Amino acid sequence: MLMKVQMPPQHFNQAVRDGTAGAKLQKILETLKPKAAYFTAQNGCRGGILVIDIENPSQIPFYAEPFFLYFDAQVEFMPYMSPQDLAQAGLEKMNEMWP
Repeated sequence: MLMKVQMPPQHFNQAVRDGTAGAKLQKILETLKPKAAYFTAQNGCRGGILVIDIENPSQIPFYAEPFFLYFDAQVEFMPYMSPQDLAQAGLEKMNEMWP
């Protein structure tokens, strides 16, 4: 699952000013243990893309709440497929179903 995080400037700026931004992000990443994490600007805000492994939708709050609580972030979850997953999707048979 891809997890897209967008943090409003005012909340993250406050954490930078009070010196807690780095520690908060480090605590989140150590707790969530994403497979990968990339940080970038998104729509004029600080943001990130995390690759996480969710087996059950009940795990969503575990991943989202730290960003909500610390940074008032917007969080989106997007499933993804690996090339191996796509190869198993049966695309070659879709023309029979959808002529």
